[in-house]
Amino acid sequence: MIRKNVQQFSEKHALGLDPGDHAQKRIYRREVLMIDHIGFPVSDYAHAKAFYLRALAPLGYELVMEVTQQDQPDDTPAAGFGANGKPDFWIGGEGGLNKPMHVAILAKNRAAVDAFYQAAIAAGGRDNGAPGIRPHYHPHYYGAFVLDPDGHNIEAVCHAPE
Repeated sequence: MIRKNVQQFSEKHALGLDPGDHAQKRIYRREVLMIDHIGFPVSDYAHAKAFYLRALAPLGYELVMEVTQQDQPDDTPAAGFGANGKPDFWIGGEGGLNKPMHVAILAKNRAAVDAFYQAAIAAGGRDNGAPGIRPHYHPHYYGAFVLDPDGHNIEAVCHAPE
C-alpha cells in the first residue's frame, strides 16, 4: 500500500503538479507521510524559539502554539511551529540533547530554500551546507543546511525541478 502511494505521488510530482499548492499537498501528504510531528528538547528555550521564529518564516512556518508540559516538574515550555495552523515541529525547554539531530522541512520552491538559509544565518545559525543541488540524492534535490543554536542540522529542501 505504501509503495503504491509513493509511486502515485512520484507520478503526480513528475507530471508537474505544483509542490507548493497546499491543497494538493494535503491530499498527497496523507497518502505518503507517516510522521505527524517531531519534537526535541533545546538547551536555551528562549534563544531557540527566537531562532526558529526567524529561520522558519520563509518556509511558511510560524509559532502555532506555546504550551507548558505539565508532566515536567517545572512546567517546562514547549513551542509548536507549523504551516496552516498545524504544529508539526516542536521544541521544548527540558534541556539539550547529547547528540545533534537532523530535520528536513519541505520548501515550496528553491527561492524558499534560499530565503530559509539567509534567515537562519541572520538569526544566528551556522552554515552546514549552502543552498544548492545535491545530485547524490536525486537530480532535483535542492537543499540548504544550517546548524541551530544547539548544533542540530536543520535543512530546507525542494524536490521540484526549476
